[in-house]
Amino acid sequence: MMEKPNPKVVAIAIIERDGYILIGRRKRGKRHAGVWEFPGGTVENGETHEECLVRELREEFEVDAQIIRFIGSCDHRYAADWTVRLCAYLTKVRSDDLKLNDHDEVRWVKPDELERFLEDSASRSVLEKLSTLTG
Repeated sequence: MMEKPNPKVVAIAIIERDGYILIGRRKRGKRHAGVWEFPGGTVENGETHEECLVRELREEFEVDAQIIRFIGSCDHRYAADWTVRLCAYLTKVRSDDLKLNDHDEVRWVKPDELERFLEDSASRSVLEKLSTLTG
């Protein structure tokens, strides 16, 4: 019997402001270029999800982040040997001035508009978890 592979753990920030959620489009030259996504990244060995998000948001946007609460997680299998676990956290950023280091564009989008931007099926699977934010 084949053992199920451990999923790659990715922490993502659901940054909400005035009823809108922040998403970013990956720059050319980056993996998954042109894809809209929630900000965040892979949790490194010895790092908590919260530490990962603070680090990733500093790297991606040069902002300080405050993790508010865990929203939920979901696993998505891309291939027989590659699964990702997205762990979503409601997050606040302490600046309106976002430097775009990994993205070529960001948008503040109403929750009911997210589905048309999020092509990646793993990111789309997080949308049902967002109902906790929008009632």
